[in-house]
Amino acid sequence: MSLSGKERRILAEIEYALALEDPDLARRVAAINSIESGGEGYMRPYGDRARVWVTRHVWLIVGSVVLVVALLTLAVLLA
Repeated sequence: MSLSGKERRILAEIEYALALEDPDLARRVAAINSIESGGEGYMRPYGDRARVWVTRHVWLIVGSVVLVVALLTLAVLLA
């Protein structure tokens, strides 16, 4: 069942008022609507910051492990 032109206009006014009053809630509602409609427009709540944080920490851990292995190897060779 589709909405009439008047109903679509009223819904658009409600969405606009919500976006002005509470932008965070409006983004969440838009994300839910996008997911339910099967759209590609899902917005992650933290954007790419979480992925960058994880990537940096993984490289930090890998670098630390490499450094420890290198120091242990050096210690064994010099002993």
